[in-house]
Amino acid sequence: MIKNSFLLLATLLLVVSCGTETSNEADSTENQDPKIAKLKLQPGFKAELLYSPGEAGTGSWVSMAFDDKGRLITSDQYGFLYRMEIPEIGSENLTPKIEKLKIQTGEQVADSVVQMGYAQGLLYAFNSLYVMINHWGNEDFEKSSGLYRLQDTDNDDQYDKVTLLQKLEGAGEHGPHSIVPSPDGKSLYVIAGNHTDLPEEIDTYRLPNNWANDNLFPQIKDPRGHANDRGAPGGWVAKIDPDGKNWELVAAGFRNPYDLAFNELGDMFVYDSDMEWDLGMPWYRPTRICHVTSGAEFGWRTGNGKWAPAYPDNLPPLMNIGQGSPTNVMYGSNAKFPSKYKRSVFAFDWSFGIIYGIELQTQGSSYKGVREEFLSGLPLPLTDGVIGPDGAMYFMTGGRRLDSDLYRVYYDGDADTETAVALEQTEENKIRKELETYHLGPKEGAVEAAWPHLDSDDRFLQYAARVALEHQPVNTWQQKVYDEKGAVKKIQGAIALARQGDNGQQRRLLETLTGIDYANLSTSEQVDLVRAIELTLSRMGKPNASSQKLVRDYLASHYPTETDVLNQLLSKTLVYVEEPSVVSKTLALLENPQGENADVMANSATDAADLILRNPQYGMDIAETLKNMPPAQNTYYGTVLSGATNGWTPELREKYFKWFYKAFSFKAGRSYIGFIDKARQGALANVSKSQFELYNEMSGDSLLSSSGNDLVSKAVQPKGPRKNWSVEDIEPLLAGGLENRDFEQGRNMFLATNCITCHSMKGEGQSIGPDLTNLGTRFSPADMMKAIIDPNDVISDQYNSTVFTLKDGNSVVGRLISENGSEYKISQNPYAPDVIRSIPKGDVVNTKMSTISLMPPGTINRLGPDEVKDLLAYLVAGGDKDNPIFAGADEAVAE
Repeated sequence: MIKNSFLLLATLLLVVSCGTETSNEADSTENQDPKIAKLKLQPGFKAELLYSPGEAGTGSWVSMAFDDKGRLITSDQYGFLYRMEIPEIGSENLTPKIEKLKIQTGEQVADSVVQMGYAQGLLYAFNSLYVMINHWGNEDFEKSSGLYRLQDTDNDDQYDKVTLLQKLEGAGEHGPHSIVPSPDGKSLYVIAGNHTDLPEEIDTYRLPNNWANDNLFPQIKDPRGHANDRGAPGGWVAKIDPDGKNWELVAAGFRNPYDLAFNELGDMFVYDSDMEWDLGMPWYRPTRICHVTSGAEFGWRTGNGKWAPAYPDNLPPLMNIGQGSPTNVMYGSNAKFPSKYKRSVFAFDWSFGIIYGIELQTQGSSYKGVREEFLSGLPLPLTDGVIGPDGAMYFMTGGRRLDSDLYRVYYDGDADTETAVALEQTEENKIRKELETYHLGPKEGAVEAAWPHLDSDDRFLQYAARVALEHQPVNTWQQKVYDEKGAVKKIQGAIALARQGDNGQQRRLLETLTGIDYANLSTSEQVDLVRAIELTLSRMGKPNASSQKLVRDYLASHYPTETDVLNQLLSKTLVYVEEPSVVSKTLALLENPQGENADVMANSATDAADLILRNPQYGMDIAETLKNMPPAQNTYYGTVLSGATNGWTPELREKYFKWFYKAFSFKAGRSYIGFIDKARQGALANVSKSQFELYNEMSGDSLLSSSGNDLVSKAVQPKGPRKNWSVEDIEPLLAGGLENRDFEQGRNMFLATNCITCHSMKGEGQSIGPDLTNLGTRFSPADMMKAIIDPNDVISDQYNSTVFTLKDGNSVVGRLISENGSEYKISQNPYAPDVIRSIPKGDVVNTKMSTISLMPPGTINRLGPDEVKDLLAYLVAGGDKDNPIFAGADEAVAE
């Protein structure tokens, strides 16, 4: 994300304690290590800080695993592996005994040489340490991404043999990630993000491997280039044997899942990421917890092509969490925690520093979950975690070269930690797993076993039945699709046939689907039916004129409807088959800001507004979006119409192209403007050359930068050179003073660093932060620069936020505006300060001041030395161009 920058006077003031602070906690936080004090824990839990790699110079840690001797093995994201002996819980001395792991090859290797590391996955199993390297090999570390096995062949407690089990193409934050043992302990599971190619040597595909985009929506890849060269199947999960010789693809269609975990019934759970640049757009999908079954598809496709969770050919999430950056996932069955935590999935969010606990409850063949904020901190960039042999939770922070810490959390309360109420397997769960035995290829009896469940009300059971069918030879079940009398079974069979059958079946398949009584179906069944038609068209090619008419005549009268996902399906399908009425009908929807899901960020477990002040570096993008978010469904309909060629009139064209002009006024994720412009360009390609300039101007061409990805900015951008400014740079930079500076460049840097979005200078700007006009009368340039570089060092309570811990274990973060005898009044969005949230005091058990400034670090890192000096001079002068600090100011005064 491109982050907004803020220059807060608040960082130059002393912290004043919050007069409303209360606490029901037994232990005072006054004398605690601040790294412990910042943690919000559930009642009965305690935390210990075991080690700080950042302070010790041992890197920024991102992965961990315990070995067979109870020692913890960790990896720096950009360096070595380490092994340590952990002191027992409650020890007076918590410092672990730590060693840098060296591979005993018999050759002399310098301590500075990384022999093994750069790991985003570690696992000790089968008398081996499995290491998932995530790295493009270079001169610092020659090994590239892949799964490696380390063994100790001479029993001297040092690894001396390294075997590459599988080379993987892909690296970086969307590269290969974790390794997890199978529930039966006989094999391994590995997981990778969508920038990691599937190995060529896949032996078995539980998910049929003829994946495609399967979308009639006009494709627009991310305008800023992210993942534009990445196609299906996206991120994936594979099962392998201990020697890495047999690879079985289990599931795919993720964006960037980092980790996976199994519960006591052997079911898998993954925490998948969102695309933050898509924030506020209809194809945006929040971070989500997924129950991952055999052959599962979760519908990630590049750009705007992601599938809706309601589509029957992919599976829905167990729960939408919200905005964030997923990292670790683990299950609590082995934790010495109260019973509910033993049947909970723990999911780590790096961006906003939250460990979510999702207590599972069986529901048919799948689950539902109850979310809890198990642990949080500001800041707390969570990377990896594991339940240790002692039943405690170990977790680490770091990543992206951030300061790294290793913690232990254990339960010290009165609840029973030995007894566990395990999840009981349902009959539907058993049936689903029986059907999944047919996902390995052709098998006798598969069609007969699967067919009765194609009309199941259980989404996961129905999905398992269809995938079982697709693994069987098409000629053994194709005719059953046409002969089937039940509408739901026919639709599911048609989906399977559209995916696996040959193109020659298209006309017959369309006749079969359009012969179903549409009005007699439920809304979800109508969604499945229209999706089946879309798959038949997208998989089998553009049909002839008579087949297009068949689809038009069948669907046109049912559009529009009251359901967003159905309107999306109907609109793009009708545009594809050139239905003329779709233009006027869709424009009517486009002019209506309402919809059942108008706010695409509302359907998540974590309120988007509550994340803003947890991490301003990421939260301010959410804040801006919430202030002026586009009606999400309108963006969808506007994009659909870009591909329409039938049904236009001059009046409709004018309405449509004026909509683009208005659409550019909204604020959403970083790619929003680019997506709107790409749709605009697609629409302009369908108008005559004589009308191009008219509609080009009408649709807002003058508003856009040359790239089309941003609106025209009046601010002059920094020339650099870019530098990661530190406190140590202040003295040499200012050694020569600030005489004869450039006023215009100083003002331009004030605009380019977006200080003006929070502050005012001589009446110009915003009032989120203090007025800076008189800043120079109170503080030196060195003080100013120090505050800009390290905004969290000192924070005024006037501009600080408060963390409210609630009785239900969750927390709320906001700026305390006022309070009365019964409630607190807080503001959570700096861009919408008048939106006030009330918190009953009876729900609050603790309050404490945040340690996070609204101003993110790195504000001036795009600026070169002269640009920094000019910015400081502008601040010293209070925006007065006649101040003597500027070159030519004396002459201006004399005149």
